[in-house]
Amino acid sequence: MPQILYGAPVQAQILHSLKPRIHKLSRPPGLAVVLVGHDPASQIYVRSKIKACHELGIHSDSHELPATVTTDELLTLVHTLNERPGIDGILVQMPLPKHVDARRVLEAVAPDKDADGFHPTNVGYLVANRPAPRACTPAGIIELLKFYKIEMAGRNAVVLGRSDIVGKPMALMLLHENATVTICHSRTEDLPERCREADLLVAAIGRAAFVTADFIAPGATVIDVGINRITDPAEAQRLGRAEEYAAKGRVIVGDVHPLDVANGAGAYTPVPGGVGPLTIAMLMSNTVELAERHLESAAKGAR
Repeated sequence: MPQILYGAPVQAQILHSLKPRIHKLSRPPGLAVVLVGHDPASQIYVRSKIKACHELGIHSDSHELPATVTTDELLTLVHTLNERPGIDGILVQMPLPKHVDARRVLEAVAPDKDADGFHPTNVGYLVANRPAPRACTPAGIIELLKFYKIEMAGRNAVVLGRSDIVGKPMALMLLHENATVTICHSRTEDLPERCREADLLVAAIGRAAFVTADFIAPGATVIDVGINRITDPAEAQRLGRAEEYAAKGRVIVGDVHPLDVANGAGAYTPVPGGVGPLTIAMLMSNTVELAERHLESAAKGAR
């Protein structure tokens, strides 16, 4: 039987380790969350982030804006948050409305308040393997692999997906752990064969159950980053989730076929319950680390 890599115990360990660090600070860390519009998924994510802040003793500053907000209005808010000394991290919830220049908004966040690790300055620090906020989902995956003592050094790792949020930073983080890394994507030739070469396969391509048995080497570790909502009963039946569909009217699946990964992998993350809890945990970790740096810098300046 394959090992199932649940995210909850890893999340609990990360959050527990943050509490004494928070208690040592002269003030609570501060995280500002900017939510634009009324996307239900984004609202759920933001509520989860705010809940985690409250449980840890992190000050949460929430800004909910209408979907009609302009790029300039968002930039003004971000610049205001950059200047507030009690705000250590800023998170702009994605996606933004199409009329908003998301790149300008994300790059307006001060690098030392970039709780998501998306700013080009912090991506550069990641490339150079220097301390800086890291993209939360791939950073959480590294913590999960360490928690379950899954070897990365010397392993053949394939990252399926090349997004700025997961694929690219994931490849860099695995490289820093001394894995031999290949990035694959929708235009890769012989894609299943390339993925079958992996001892460690990270699927982040954004397509429901796209990774099937012919992508998975026997005994490989498979990390499924995808979150896809299935509302077709026939599709739920094909994926072995008919009972869940009958109870809820929908099912959530990852980028990996749930039956195929359970039958072929040596270890894998379930969806839901795998990678998801770690993204919020690493957001909290980034915020605490940024607060520590801000307060240390302020203390040095006061001497």
